[in-house]
Amino acid sequence: MKKILLFLFLGTYALAELSYEGYLGADMQAYNKTSAKHSSNFTLEQKLKLTHESNDFVSVLELYAQEDSSDYNNKENNKRSYLRINELYTSYEFEDSKILLGKSILFWGALEVKNIVDGFNIQDTRSDPSKTDKVGAYNIQYSHYFEESELSFIVKLYEQKSKMANSSYTYSILGKNESFKNKLESEKSLGRPSVYFTYTGSLSDDIALDYAFILQNGYDSQRYLRKSGKEYVQHAYLVNKFSTFNTLVHGSSLIKLEFLYTDVLDDKNVSDYYHSAFGIEYTLDQFEEGSELAILGEYYYYKSKDEKISSDLSLGEIFQNDLFLGLRYSLNDYGDSTAVGGVIIDTDYKEENYYVEFETRVYDAFKVKLDISYTEPSKTHNTIYAKQGRSKKIGLNIAYHY
Repeated sequence: MKKILLFLFLGTYALAELSYEGYLGADMQAYNKTSAKHSSNFTLEQKLKLTHESNDFVSVLELYAQEDSSDYNNKENNKRSYLRINELYTSYEFEDSKILLGKSILFWGALEVKNIVDGFNIQDTRSDPSKTDKVGAYNIQYSHYFEESELSFIVKLYEQKSKMANSSYTYSILGKNESFKNKLESEKSLGRPSVYFTYTGSLSDDIALDYAFILQNGYDSQRYLRKSGKEYVQHAYLVNKFSTFNTLVHGSSLIKLEFLYTDVLDDKNVSDYYHSAFGIEYTLDQFEEGSELAILGEYYYYKSKDEKISSDLSLGEIFQNDLFLGLRYSLNDYGDSTAVGGVIIDTDYKEENYYVEFETRVYDAFKVKLDISYTEPSKTHNTIYAKQGRSKKIGLNIAYHY
């Protein structure tokens, strides 16, 4: 598959002009932890995106690489250094439709903290969980455009394996001397396609409403870990799933809703479940010299149909009964500076996660991001945060964009 896609990409080079964009950055984080994990990490990051356009053909190649200093300087490395093809696809635009073939990334969802319906691509768990780090999926897409809506048919060609950082990395759920096997188990072949129908659109006459509906038959985005001795193996299972995400503008308020229901088909270790999330964002117009202050609130609820079979704890679900309260301040200055902060409260397991992020642009090409967070894990349940331990973090990311 990769050789075919590279051939298609390079084949357009002689017919079109090459454009490129990307960044080169350094990510520095320091932690104050009670556990025996690394107290800091320094990671070099680079992303390069190449695009060819020739009439109605578009070909894209996006590469991402990162190098963690611990993989070279410590005996217990983090295993966070790699080179990855994020996207590698070609597409053709018709008058009112489009077809795409290759490895691509899709974004679904509307909420600030967590997009529960965003399950097309797997997440790379070797990254800081506060970052959205998706792995491209090999697929075929056909989309048809209507006046104010779009209907798409998508076939994901196979289910990909996931990798995990070593136990020495501060956000790894692995304990000391535990390991993660680079294998994905399933009841059926991993080459069994996952099929999606999506319908998205907007209403703008009387109300400003954006909506999206997704029907899926195939492998679920949620997986579970099976432990054999001191080694973990990830397991995927087949489902029928319905998802939706919507936004409604009402005056100075933006109302958000995400919901999914999952019917598990072939795995007796997982029960059917639903996940819902509701959010509201209220903006105070021109708070000061054109800047804006937005008040944010979101609530997440996860429910398994039969918790004797599986629960949020056994599946590692964090947002199962959580409330988020926060603020976002946009300065509307030369650097498009934005500050976001808030607290996520787990009302079941008494966990709290506080964070503040500030991002700005310097001299056009440089982006600087500073973030500070504090996590207080559960003292009564074996949650993901409890496995990682209490932590205080300060992070700085500086990236040159070209």
